[in-house]
Amino acid sequence: MTPPEAPVDGKNHPGNTPPAASVCAPEPLIVLKKRSDFLKAARARRQGTSSMMVQARKREADEACGIRVGFTCSKKVGNAVARNRAKRRLREAARAVLLESGRDGWDYVLIGRADVTANRPYDALLDDLRYALRKVHAAGK
Repeated sequence: MTPPEAPVDGKNHPGNTPPAASVCAPEPLIVLKKRSDFLKAARARRQGTSSMMVQARKREADEACGIRVGFTCSKKVGNAVARNRAKRRLREAARAVLLESGRDGWDYVLIGRADVTANRPYDALLDDLRYALRKVHAAGK
């Protein structure tokens, strides 16, 4: 489905109103934004890898549904450019791996490491995340 085209004359005619719903596909991963969610994950299971730290917790039944994920990089990772690059790479790794290996009803927080997260080969970054998820989920049984 494509978005409607704007009218040629630039005026909003009644028949040319945009759709009420977004035409983009919904994001299957929900991004954590509240500090309290990050703190809850920090008190739960952890698994370190050479490129990141993964914190994970199984939510209570009355909490939100779906897979939720948060990303953080401290100033130890570097300046703002380095931190943003590391977080972008973590976001892409999460999109690729959590859809296949993540579990519904879990929160995950991916924490970047100094000099490693931004420079590690992408395939190795994905393997690190898969490894961490296997360990965290095995501990939850």
